[in-house]
Amino acid sequence: MNSATATFAACLRELDVPGQVVEFSTEVPTAAAAAEQLGCPVGAIANSLVFTVDDEPLLVVASGAHRVDTRHVARVLGVGRIRRASPEFVQEATGQPVGGVGPVGHPEPIRTVVDRTLADHPVVWAGAGSKHAMFPTTFDELVRITNGLPMEVVKP
Repeated sequence: MNSATATFAACLRELDVPGQVVEFSTEVPTAAAAAEQLGCPVGAIANSLVFTVDDEPLLVVASGAHRVDTRHVARVLGVGRIRRASPEFVQEATGQPVGGVGPVGHPEPIRTVVDRTLADHPVVWAGAGSKHAMFPTTFDELVRITNGLPMEVVKP
């Protein structure tokens, strides 16, 4: 287990997450690649996407089957324009690389939204801090460990 994955696994243990980090021999930087490796629906992949709102990070944990509607999310949150973060901003805010960002394990807590449609899957898979690792979890557990706001991330 590489050091980033080991650090992430330790964070999960601290949060009382029972799921074990799974490492892959190849990168799984996209929902489609992860779903193929895991043999699960792409909708069961929990993508941790980092955006910026007024130069602050916003983490949207979205189903791999969705494209986040940032205008809709901004309206629901009552914030200004939401923009996709640069890879450098993502690395600084999360301590993790784009394509491997997990929902937790960041240097500081990040305001988080969790896609309600992840609740449609009994098990969802989320990034574990590197492009080679993921962990199994549930919608309810994601909301708990991220202190996230459950909401629709696509316009209904």
